Order: sequence, then C-alpha cells, then structure tokens
Amino acid sequence: MTAPLDAEAVDLRMYDAGDFDWLVDLHHAHYRASDGFDDTFAALVASILKDFEANHDPTRERGWVAEHDGRPLGSIFCVRLTQDTAKLRLFLLEAQARGLGLGRRLLMQCMDFARSVGYKRMQLWTHESHAAACALYARSGWTCTSTKPVHSFGVDLVEQAWEVTL
Repeated sequence: MTAPLDAEAVDLRMYDAGDFDWLVDLHHAHYRASDGFDDTFAALVASILKDFEANHDPTRERGWVAEHDGRPLGSIFCVRLTQDTAKLRLFLLEAQARGLGLGRRLLMQCMDFARSVGYKRMQLWTHESHAAACALYARSGWTCTSTKPVHSFGVDLVEQAWEVTL
C-alpha cells in the first residue's frame, strides 16, 4: 500500500519540453475517462504546448509542473492574452494529488506570477462539468462571465469563461 501524498513534499518546477508527452497523455486520459472527450482534445493540448515552447515570452509567461519524488502530478500555465490580460491554461492534477490543497497552491502560484509581471486580470476557459475546479476558481475570486452550450471534443458540453481582477 502506498503512503498518502504529502502536499508539502510536492515541488513546483518550471515546465520544460521533456514534459510534453506526459502532459498530453495526462490530459487525454483524464478527460477521456471523466468527460468522454475524443482524440481532438489531446491534439488541442499538444498544439497549446507546441505554441508555448516555440513562442512564449519567459518574462511574462510560465508553466509549472507539480512533482513529487521525480513524478509529475499536474500543471498550470500563465500565457499572454493581451498586454493587460493573462490566460490560465492546462490546469490539471492527477487524481491522487487532488483534495490536498495542491490545486490552490498551483492556482495562487500562477495568479501571483501574473500579478508580479504586470497583468491586471486573468481569464480562463473551462466546462461546467469541472465542478471542483470551478469551485476553486470561485473561492479564489474568479467570476464566471459567460456560459454556452457547445459540442466539442465529441460531446455536448456547457462551456464557461471565467475572469479575475488581479
């Protein structure tokens, strides 16, 4: 039997290109199992990461990986949307890393970074079915600014846009 994960022992490190495959695989496996997403979602994650690797400005954009004993557990990214607005992307934790405060720690890391480099607000895009994440956003000062029914990744979803003033 494995000992419970100690969130305090989890390191937050910068994303690097060696994380690409596991991060695409993590998103693909999680959202296929939880929401029935098809392979187009994995392709979207891969596209986001390829663009980040090729074009990100390290002074205003970052990706973090939560890692324990050399094993990655999840990620979060802050990317530029406009001069004043950052976009939160690819926020996900493996199941065993949830419920320990690690999601809040990652979210605060991302928001604090965005604030420190001069962004005035952040936005994100998610789905209504991601109830735990949406509850965390609301507790952290984010507001859901719009919802709309869509058919994406092979399933019917309710898409949400969220925003926070930093």
